[in-house]
Amino acid sequence: MAEHRLSDWLPTTKKEVELRGWDELDVILFSGDAYVDHPSFGAAVIGRAIEAAGWQVAIVPQPDWHGDFRDFKKLGRPRLFFGIAPGCMDSMVNKYTANRRLRSEDAYSPDGRHDCRPEYPTIVYTQILKQLYPDVPVVLGGIEASMRRLTHYDYWQDRLRPSILYDSGADMVIYGMGERGIVELCTLLSQGGSIKDARTLPQTVFVVDQDEIPGGITPDDILLHSHEECLESKRAEAENYRHIEEESNKVHAQRIIQQTGRQYTLVNPPYPPMTTEQLDASFGYPYTRLPHPKYKNKRIPAYEMIKHSVNIHRGCFGGCAFCTISAHQGKFITSRSKESILREVREVMALDDFKGYLSDLGGPSANMYGMGGKNKQLCEKCKRPSCIHPQICRNLDTNPQALLNIYHAVDQLPGIKKSFIGSGVRYDLLLHKSGDEVTDRAIAEYTRELICRHVSGRLKVAPEHTSDDVLHLMRKPSFSQFETFKTLFDTINKQQGLRQQIIPYFISSHPGCHEADMARLALITKRLDFQLEQIQDFTPTPMTISTEMWYTGYDPYTLKPVFSAKTPAEKLAQRMFFFWYKPEERQKIERELRKLGMDHLIQPLLGQKFQTNRPQGKHEEGNPHRRKPTDRKAQSRNVRGRNRRDR
Repeated sequence: MAEHRLSDWLPTTKKEVELRGWDELDVILFSGDAYVDHPSFGAAVIGRAIEAAGWQVAIVPQPDWHGDFRDFKKLGRPRLFFGIAPGCMDSMVNKYTANRRLRSEDAYSPDGRHDCRPEYPTIVYTQILKQLYPDVPVVLGGIEASMRRLTHYDYWQDRLRPSILYDSGADMVIYGMGERGIVELCTLLSQGGSIKDARTLPQTVFVVDQDEIPGGITPDDILLHSHEECLESKRAEAENYRHIEEESNKVHAQRIIQQTGRQYTLVNPPYPPMTTEQLDASFGYPYTRLPHPKYKNKRIPAYEMIKHSVNIHRGCFGGCAFCTISAHQGKFITSRSKESILREVREVMALDDFKGYLSDLGGPSANMYGMGGKNKQLCEKCKRPSCIHPQICRNLDTNPQALLNIYHAVDQLPGIKKSFIGSGVRYDLLLHKSGDEVTDRAIAEYTRELICRHVSGRLKVAPEHTSDDVLHLMRKPSFSQFETFKTLFDTINKQQGLRQQIIPYFISSHPGCHEADMARLALITKRLDFQLEQIQDFTPTPMTISTEMWYTGYDPYTLKPVFSAKTPAEKLAQRMFFFWYKPEERQKIERELRKLGMDHLIQPLLGQKFQTNRPQGKHEEGNPHRRKPTDRKAQSRNVRGRNRRDR
């Protein structure tokens, strides 16, 4: 790979600013993550977008928030504004498990260190900047601010909090994927406009007095229950979130307004989904694809995970109730062009440590590339949060031929030995019978090719649970579909003489899940010869429907009561059923089964030694990317570098 100069990265110090010959900066970004100049890292994308539009921008990664605040002073005052990009993950999800225990490492910090960022960096960084430069606007972006743009439940403080603008004192939020919003804001301010003039920009959030609401409150606006009403009534909070989710997933959304005290939080509708050309431009910035040289000889875990992967689309129409993607990226798929994807693959191939294996050629969901509504006019009227739940929309084009074409083009490149699919696959799309012969034939071809050529020994899928009642609340397909897919997977492997595994994800303590459901899950998965590795205790994260069910006790769409396990004892009682095969858990599980009146499960679950029936045959060729088991499911859902970049 060609040698890089220090000036190939966006500047992070005064010396690097001077190397570029600049004597002034237009925008200074403060990031809670280490600076990796890669399209999977939000601060880099926003910085490159600002640079490409002609402004002078610098990034201060992981500033020291103690002492004299020298990191906040070292680049001085920007001409336009400070931007806060707190990280690719919510800082609290990144730091703590569902049991509020410290995670083993911070994946976005050098050597996984935990002391490189504060809790809630958006709030901490903003308050420091407002103390030092009270007259300079502060603009928030990224997952932390995006998911806290309105009244929300904070699991780690166990309380309802208002929009993050109130806690931080920032001037505005650009929510969701922010390339267009940040450039439009720079343009407005460069032309002499003020932050007040930005109050009509799409995809922005402001706190205003009633007489400052542009155009006043109109019948077209959605007026939510106030913050104070939500504090008094959990039902009111649940009612709000149906509107919030629907407006996040509409082509023509309405403005949302919520009163807090004497002021109002104003959420302007999002931009339309990006075009392919716009998305190609975002991926086409002159990234070095490397961590900044300041991290030489240091490991950044998240970068190591994604450096040999390529993200091929944005958005997800799955609408899973526990996932933040639709609230952050939207449900409409924007796919990159084949030329853009191949260009990035060649850049990966040029890396010094690339050995011919792409670890992932995927996206938020691996097999949604090129898919969308057949009749776009119907999509413009739709407000369903999911295109595939409770059933696959008849207007959805599920033909994967465009994705097959991408796979074929990539695999034909000299130097590519294998392109693996590391992102999660929606198997309900693979089992779907559209009634169109061409589409159904392409689905069958895609499924076979995926299993035979693109599995790195282990295919990740996410059934999440075995109870159809719980799955309905999750907006996931019936477990019978997973069983059908597993049979298909095993059959194709046997035919081809492959030894490959399905690695399923499961969640305990999701709203609607009882201990008895987990006991049945344990028995069902044992009978399917699974000793579960990829599991998670449900973590309530801001602005998901599952979190609102967990906190309020209501389904926001039906307002029917929903049970949730909340105490540590209740959550641990559910989680232990994942580990029926561990000797130290057997006595507790047996005791719990007797308490539940499920004595009949003791013998089938605990009375037989677990034996895995592995298919016999050859191992999949080349498997350098097999990953260790991890409990960081919340991380992979919220930010997983290539598919959940924050803006």
